[in-house]
Parts: sequence; C-alpha cells; structure tokens
Amino acid sequence: MSNQREGQSKALPWVSSLIILVVLLGAWQLAVSVFQVSSFILPSPSAVLDSLIGMLSTTSASSAWFHAQVTLVEVVIGFLIALITGVAVGAVLGRLIWLERALQPTMVAFQVVPKVAFVPLMVIWFGFGVSSKIIIAAILAFFPIMLNVLLGVRSVDPGHRDVMRSLGASRWATFKSLELPSMLPYVFAGAEVAIVFSVIGAIVGEYLGGSQGLGYLVVSSLNALDAPGLFAVIVLLAIMGSLLFAVVTSLKRFLIPWHDSVNKI
Repeated sequence: MSNQREGQSKALPWVSSLIILVVLLGAWQLAVSVFQVSSFILPSPSAVLDSLIGMLSTTSASSAWFHAQVTLVEVVIGFLIALITGVAVGAVLGRLIWLERALQPTMVAFQVVPKVAFVPLMVIWFGFGVSSKIIIAAILAFFPIMLNVLLGVRSVDPGHRDVMRSLGASRWATFKSLELPSMLPYVFAGAEVAIVFSVIGAIVGEYLGGSQGLGYLVVSSLNALDAPGLFAVIVLLAIMGSLLFAVVTSLKRFLIPWHDSVNKI
C-alpha cells in the first residue's frame, strides 16, 4: 500500500501538469476561435506550433538552434560562476559574523538595485558579446546562492563544532565532515532559484543589448510583428528553463538523497 501511494505521489505532478497544459491549450484555442481574437494579439496554438517547427527545422547560423545554444552557454557559465563565488562568499561570511555585519549594508544596497540598471554598464564595459550576458546572469544568480549558503553555515549546531574541535579536527576537516553536509541542502535551495534568475539575466541582457540569443529573437519577432514567432520563442525559453531546473533538481536527488526536501518530492 505504501509503495502504491508513493508511486501515485510521484506520478501526480506529471499527470496534473499534463491536465493543466491540455486545459490551458483548450481555453486558448477556444478564446481565439469563439471571440475571433486577432492573430497579432493572440495567435492560435496551431500557428505557434507551426512557427516553432519552422524555427527548429533550419540549421543555419541564424536559426533558433544557434540562438538557443548561445543563450544556453550564457546561462550555464553565468550560473556556474555564481555557484562557485556564492558558495565561497557565503561560507566565509557564515563563519565570520563580524565581516557579514560589516558588509551587510553594501550587500543590501547592491541587492535592492534593479539589475536591469546594470545592463547598459555591462554592455559598455564588456561589449555586446556573450561576456556581458554571462556577467549579468551571474549577478542575478549570485545572491540566492550566497544567502542560502550563509544560512546553511549558520544552521550548524555549535555543539557539533565543539565536538569536532575537541577531537582535534582541522578547519578543513570540520568543513568537509560537518558543515558541507549541513550546507548542501541550502546550496541546492539557492541553486534552484539561481538557475531561473540566470535565465532571466541572460535574456534581459540579450533583449537590451545583443545580436544573438533567444532574447534577441524576442526583439526580432516583436519588431517584425510576428506574434506566432514571439510565442514560439517564449515556448523555447520555457522548455530551456524547465530542463535546466530539472537538471538541478536531479543533482539534488543524487547528491543529498537523505534530505527531507528530496524524500518528500
């Protein structure tokens, strides 16, 4: 009985997502057919699908595959930069409370500034290429990871640290055997948010200052008044973001299968 319930709970998200998707597509098609909505405002699902197939059927240097690859590279590299720096900075600030308090006003001020405001600066400093988009993606993804890692380091029971210290463990041994296992769930909690922010950062950078990537395709479709093409690019972005999120979630299940956040999925 318990295995049956476990199987049903795992299948529920897939079944519910499929049902919701079918309902949304049906309502979408019904709205277009019944209310005669202009295709410039809301194209039909079939028109979007045709446009999507047309984009993916070509393999030229200006095809959707090329632009998707550019965006994917920007997102992944930006996310990895944010992951490495976020874990390092969060671990240090989590251990050094006085440093975290000293830097807190600066971090808060930097975090509350709309990141879109940094896009022109990144373009001026690093040009219109992928470098500026990678940095924007890394900036957006950095804070969720850093803050969660900081919280993870602070969540370690001080008594456990005292035990490790009494056993003569070095700081590295304490970090590896005690702090890292306690911190990993917080790392993945931040990473799940950060991968989404990384996609947003790359797209915003391409949208405001780029000649490649899916964000650029959004601008091109908008300028050409190609509503089906615009919706098709949005679908590609949704698929890419979902796949990247699934990769992070799969890594979490593989690396911390013992944690409640994984057992309850």
